[in-house]
Amino acid sequence: MPGISPVPHPDARRVTGSYLQPLLEAAQAHGVGAAALADGAGLPAGALDRLPDSLGAADYVRLLAAGAELAGDPHFGLHVGERVRLGTYSVYGLILLSCRDFGQAFQQTLRYEQLAHDLGRSVLHLDGAQAQYEWVSNYPDGSRHLIESVFAGIRTFTTWLAGTALPLPHLGFTHAQQADDAEYVRVFGALPRFGAAVNAAGFDAQLLGWPVPNADVGLYPVLQQHAEQLLRERSRPDDGVVARVHAAIIRNLAHDRVRLATIAGELALSPRTLQRKLSEAGASFQQVLDQARYALAMDYLRQGGLSLVDIAFLLGYQEQSAFSHAFKEWSGVNPGAWRDSGNLRL
Repeated sequence: MPGISPVPHPDARRVTGSYLQPLLEAAQAHGVGAAALADGAGLPAGALDRLPDSLGAADYVRLLAAGAELAGDPHFGLHVGERVRLGTYSVYGLILLSCRDFGQAFQQTLRYEQLAHDLGRSVLHLDGAQAQYEWVSNYPDGSRHLIESVFAGIRTFTTWLAGTALPLPHLGFTHAQQADDAEYVRVFGALPRFGAAVNAAGFDAQLLGWPVPNADVGLYPVLQQHAEQLLRERSRPDDGVVARVHAAIIRNLAHDRVRLATIAGELALSPRTLQRKLSEAGASFQQVLDQARYALAMDYLRQGGLSLVDIAFLLGYQEQSAFSHAFKEWSGVNPGAWRDSGNLRL
């Protein structure tokens, strides 16, 4: 209608708490504590007193800029990336560790990167014997430290994954160079080209065939099933507190973080408030937890490649026997009998 401006859609993009951890560590290395960092980024007091399960992606971008300024570190993004480790990428990182070669690892990155963050997306271009990895930022107006942290993190993690430094890529950044050469050369092995058309790393396509040493390829089906379920949960519309609790439970099941207090904290509520809101919606926390586990259990049991031990792990149980007991209470039969009754997905 004339004279009425549309209401802007809120930025729902997130980063996981584990992805935030390297930033906090890099700031702390310069004596910048969580309270000062939060204040510098305009976050509420106490927002970083404990590591959150997730954080707004726009808040993360502001934290990067604030960290660089407060630390007085012109290479802050590089130093954040250097602190990346397996747990930084959450389930997505575990999937990479189960890939047979780097080609598969790149494929999994394209699909599951969003489980770690919504900061941007990876693209892989193949042109004969050459390949190019491109990272497209969702926050192009953010500081250069975002791009530099992503690529430094990739360099750090792929070196760890390969057990050795990979051949130097032809690295290019769209931003101008604003810091000295030495740190770039130390982290990347060579000076990137600044003012490039895209943020990308070019390399010999033969690298995609390099095996991942010590990869646990047998674990891949289990992790992939879990990752696919997480993606499905992300795509569901949020239609109330029950849906929000259900989604939070799904995200945390395999990490054994599905206690009431933990889920309440992720939703920025007190446990008592969460219990009250669920009661008003005609549900209880235990009911939502059981419903989530039961639905997932039936989905996983239809996957012939998953053992009962695997499924128990994915549902957050310490022992297979605990899962079997719970499933029998829900369905009237044990999970093995349910699977044998012809419920396998064709």
